[in-house]
Order: sequence, then structure tokens, then C-alpha cells
Amino acid sequence: MAADIDEQPAGYERLLSAEYAAPIARVAAVIAERRPRHVVFTARGTSDHAALYGAYLAEIRLGLPAGLASPSAVTLFGARPDLSDALVVGVSQSGGSPDLAEVLRAARDSGALTLAVTNAPDSPLARTAELSVDIAAGHERAVAATKTYTAELLALLLLVEGIRSGDGTLPDDERRALAALPELAARTLADPTATQLAPRYRFAGQLVTTGRGYAYPTAREAALKLMETSYLPALSFSGADLLHGPLAMTDPDVPVLAVVGSGPGGQAMREVLPRLGERRADVVVVGSAEVEGATRLGVPEVDERYAPLLDILPLQRLALALALTRGEDPDAPRGLKKVTATM
Repeated sequence: MAADIDEQPAGYERLLSAEYAAPIARVAAVIAERRPRHVVFTARGTSDHAALYGAYLAEIRLGLPAGLASPSAVTLFGARPDLSDALVVGVSQSGGSPDLAEVLRAARDSGALTLAVTNAPDSPLARTAELSVDIAAGHERAVAATKTYTAELLALLLLVEGIRSGDGTLPDDERRALAALPELAARTLADPTATQLAPRYRFAGQLVTTGRGYAYPTAREAALKLMETSYLPALSFSGADLLHGPLAMTDPDVPVLAVVGSGPGGQAMREVLPRLGERRADVVVVGSAEVEGATRLGVPEVDERYAPLLDILPLQRLALALALTRGEDPDAPRGLKKVTATM
């Protein structure tokens, strides 16, 4: 897991290279020409959180309604929704889960434009879809996905911005900003704070993660990583939903990991943090700015769209270090396999 985490800056650089960015641009141009009226994502596990990020991008950057499909509606209940005007995107690091391929098959039969975003370009998911994007993350050693998650995020970002441009070509200022990501990721991973923080939560009984907007998928992914590596019950809520009831469970014994960026989502979280302070919660903030009364896992300040590519990195480090501190083996979580096939 440590090796996979450390490879992410190089993975960003690889995916931004012409070899892999150009095919994504061509796929984006095809989608832009087809002019879908809405976007439906289908995914499981970690990839589901990348898909949620993609949904935010589609709605905010493309102005298209977007959401996540329920694969069981198709595979268990035999539903065949009319997706004739949709772009249906399957996101999967392995591309091997039968239910995701079945959703794309049913969508394609109904006239949808289908796309697979996967680390396995020869997988059943990629073969089922009309279009395919290779996230080029390379072999992932650990069961807990890290580098494939961030590669999915970056591939979806490149795709959506390419669709937005109309021909797949990114503006010069966008390309320059993206080119800085590998170095920013390396700098973030070099910070030892997350590892040093792990002993503080060695005996934690439960934990809450939260964020809004682009940060909400990060909060959900952080919770999953903590659960699958440390077996620590971790509940994830949007900052808005946290105030609608779950706030009552927070107290000094329930640590809260809050992802607080510098854009609209981060500003909205600054309404949540004082409420956590009232509860005397143990708050750790992931962000570029200090927050009074909270420990900070620092990340460089970037456009809020890019922040998920950096915010998750110290949280991956924390999950790894916490698992080791608690005497667990993060490379072999009990009961889990690298590829989970569901129907």
C-alpha cells in the first residue's frame, strides 16, 4: 500500500502525458459531438467515490444533470430504463464486475452512449462500452485501492474539461495548472504529519468524515480506507447532512476528519466547523488554511476542482499508518479480494 501511495505523483505525470491525455481528448470530442442530455455513472466501492466526483464535475462544469445508477435495478430486478439521451459511464479499476458491465450493456441497448473508465482496457467493462478511457495507473499491489482512485479522478477531470471545450482540447491555462499537480502531490506526500497523527487514534472506537461539494467524495473515500485497513467504523456525511442529525453523535471521543477547501464547498464547511467546536469534537482539517481549534493536514491551495487529487493523499497516509499502529496488515484486509464480482 505504501508503494502504491508513493507512485501517485508519477501516475499523474503519466496520465497528463500526450500518450494518455490525447486518447482521452478524442473520447471527449466524440461525447461533445453526441451532446448527451444527462450523465449516469455506475460504479462500486472506491470507484463509486470517483464516480460521485465525476457527477459533481458534470453538473457544475457541463450543466448536465448527473447521478449514480443502482446496478441492482438492472441486474436483480430486470429494469431497463430509457437512457437513450444519456452518457452512461462505468467506472471500475478492474473492469471485472459483472453488474457494471450489465448496466452498460442495457444502457447501450436503449441507445445510450456508453463509456468505460478503467485500469484494464481489455476488461469486460471496456469491451461492453462503445468508448473507453485507460487510467494508466499500472499494477496496484494492495487490496485497498489508492493510486487507481486518484487516476480515475484525474481521467474524469480531463474528460469533463475536454467535453466542456467542445473538441477535447484544454485551454492553455488549464494545461499549465494541471501540469503542476505531480509536483504538488509529491510535496503533499512528503509531509509526515498524517503518519505522526496515527497514534492519536489508535484506540478510537469510531470516526466521522465530512466535506461538501468536490470534497464530499474525498470524505467518503477516506472513510472507506479507514474501514477496510483498520476495521475502524467510519461514517461519512456531507457537511450539510451532518447538521441534519448526525452532529448529535460527535463529542470529544469521536474524531472528525473535515475536508475544507478554499472554494464554495470549503466556505460552506466553515459553517459546520463551529458547530463541531460546540460539541468539543476532536477535529482534523484537511486543507490549505489553518482552522482555529483544529489539527491540520496541510495541502497546497489549488482550484477546488483539483483539490480531491491532493486532499485524499494525507488521508491515505493516515489510513496506512493507523492500520499499522493498530497492529493490522493493510495489504491483506480480512475477507477482501482485489476484484469483487457482484451481480
